[in-house]
Amino acid sequence: MTAQELHKKAFVLDSHCDTPSRIWEGYPYTERNTTNHIDFDKLVEGGVDAAFFAIYTSNALEPDAATRKALQLIAATYDAVYMHPGKVAIARTVQEARELKERGMVAIFLGMENGLPIQKDLSLLRLFYRMGVRYLTLTHSRNNDICDSCTGKTPTWHGVSPFGVEVIKELNRLGMMVDVSHISDESFYDCLKYSKAPIVATHSCCRALANRPRNLTDQMIKDLAAKDGIIQINFYPAFISEKYYEEFSKVSDEFEEKETVFKANTQDPKARKEFFDVRDRLFAIPRPGVKELVDHIDHAVSLVGAEHVGLGSDYDGIEIPPAGLEDVTKLPAITEELKRRGYSDSAIMGILGGNFLRLFSQVEQISHTL
Repeated sequence: MTAQELHKKAFVLDSHCDTPSRIWEGYPYTERNTTNHIDFDKLVEGGVDAAFFAIYTSNALEPDAATRKALQLIAATYDAVYMHPGKVAIARTVQEARELKERGMVAIFLGMENGLPIQKDLSLLRLFYRMGVRYLTLTHSRNNDICDSCTGKTPTWHGVSPFGVEVIKELNRLGMMVDVSHISDESFYDCLKYSKAPIVATHSCCRALANRPRNLTDQMIKDLAAKDGIIQINFYPAFISEKYYEEFSKVSDEFEEKETVFKANTQDPKARKEFFDVRDRLFAIPRPGVKELVDHIDHAVSLVGAEHVGLGSDYDGIEIPPAGLEDVTKLPAITEELKRRGYSDSAIMGILGGNFLRLFSQVEQISHTL
């Protein structure tokens, strides 16, 4: 089977895209454009069968503001999807996603990135589940009421909080996946301890290849897989390449500062010029590409086997994509590279999405026993 035929046959799933934030901010998403990594046409062209749209809220928000923002992102996503019947549809189960593929449509799942919007209230978690949210990334860039972040300056809980333990139990009962991307190493091991269902890192890379706290160590990857979990490889160049990160870090703070000013003053010529100047400098840094990304897949596979690895791009949430993976239409390049490296067809199909569907199905099934 050729790489093209294999990509079409596989169930291709991206477990983390920040597209809802782009929709809510008013970027075009329903037709081909150069602004977004993802739009509905690009998903089709990239051969994607399902994508998890992340309902992201910043830890800088107050809880009420985070809940409101989460609701706005969900509403905007539903509006966008419902405006395009026949092309995309909201999915809530593995079976629904498979049925949509048979009908030639893309399944849009919801994941929640940061537990802040549930406000220490499990009834809100249940409400978000009813709205279609099917995984919870426990925190983001700071510690919250659920657990510590991998980028928190000092630990608050040294892992998962007492409330966080209750959250994990309720996630298991509901059939929502526990996502350990962004959380501290101590929190990661608490999730393994308390979750009765397998857990997933929806958008993380290998720390052995890029020593970032957002990535997983070899031992973490092994321990994740030992409990049937999966690491979904992130496309963010700063998490893929140590060399790239060294150059990127010299510009990243300035980029974020100028981006914030520009977004608040899009009609200001000075703000626009300063933003695009620093953006051009960022884009000029040589980026890792498809081969370096697949090196992370190779590394994880060498540790735990191909059945515990998948793809979680972080598209529309990363400033710069890898070379050769400029947007979601380029995903077949990963299939081609895996084929070139000698992966079996079954292993490739698992990495492209089959492994994640297996874990999702396990989580669904375990919920019926609790």
